[in-house]
Amino acid sequence: MKIPDDVAAAVDHGGSLGRAKALFPQAPEPFVDLSTGINPHSYPLFDMPATALSRLPEQARADELVAVAAAAYGVRSAAQVVAAPGTQILLPRVASLVEPGKARVLGPTYAEHARAAAIAGHQVEEVSRFEELRGADLAVVVNPNNPDGRVIEREWLLGLAASLRVEGGLLVVDEAFMDVGPHEQSLAGDVGQGGMVVLRSFGKFFGLAGVRLGFALAGEAMASRLAAQFGPWAVAGPALEYGILALGDTGWQDATRAVLRLQAARLDELLGLHGVPVSGGTSLFRYIDFERAGSLFLALGERGILLRHFADRPNVLRIGLPGVEEEWQRLGYALAAWSETERAGVNL
Repeated sequence: MKIPDDVAAAVDHGGSLGRAKALFPQAPEPFVDLSTGINPHSYPLFDMPATALSRLPEQARADELVAVAAAAYGVRSAAQVVAAPGTQILLPRVASLVEPGKARVLGPTYAEHARAAAIAGHQVEEVSRFEELRGADLAVVVNPNNPDGRVIEREWLLGLAASLRVEGGLLVVDEAFMDVGPHEQSLAGDVGQGGMVVLRSFGKFFGLAGVRLGFALAGEAMASRLAAQFGPWAVAGPALEYGILALGDTGWQDATRAVLRLQAARLDELLGLHGVPVSGGTSLFRYIDFERAGSLFLALGERGILLRHFADRPNVLRIGLPGVEEEWQRLGYALAAWSETERAGVNL
């Protein structure tokens, strides 16, 4: 599928309560926002030093952040880690690490990669088969994939990176959801081989999307090129404090992964009880692909429960995890009402 050159406008990615209110003006509030893949059980708030807000960030603190991130992600050296105010801001900069040429994105996937590559001057094509990424100047894989949770094996990715490297190309692997994915498939420890950049998101797993913190992992020379584009004070003081503490808190991380697995299983059971099949996802979101997806999206939206729909794939939905028990109950009641209506329609 060819992607139009004019892709400057960002698309809806879920998480906008303003859009939800416009689409479902009569829905009860507060909305239960299940349209994102952000952990509803966020890393706990803590008292930060006042200087995190009142002073420019110290370089020593920024150095500590990349060192902690390197250890957390399994990168061999802190010099291979670039911290940024969110992964989103990294996308066009990473795409610009190679001269404009042919960019291929393994899809369907997160739409911002195609948009960022086009902004960087590439001719962008979304491809559906992994083999079609070969021969590109810039190849992009989201692993685990958003929204279906597909995982590409590490050895396949390393082989692709090697073939691209010979021709001066670049492989970008977005591991935004690898915190809840199969860690053995991560390329974080391999970036020193060259020809690849790995992206990691802080906000999704730690449930702190508003902190705006993300990382690019790359060989030292490429990491240095990226870091130079940001200059000093790229990451805000509060983001430094949260990143250092949370990335180093392995106890919280292990416990949270266990909770998320249990809640993903609970969500699968609840959806299945009401005739909604789950065909993929991660423990932060579930992927639904069935012919009644449009009906489900509208019915739940009218009850104040927002799912992620895809305008170009009307049979597909992504649903995140409810947070507190009240949200689980609201989702259960809404699913029961929808399934009852669907059965009544079939029996007419």
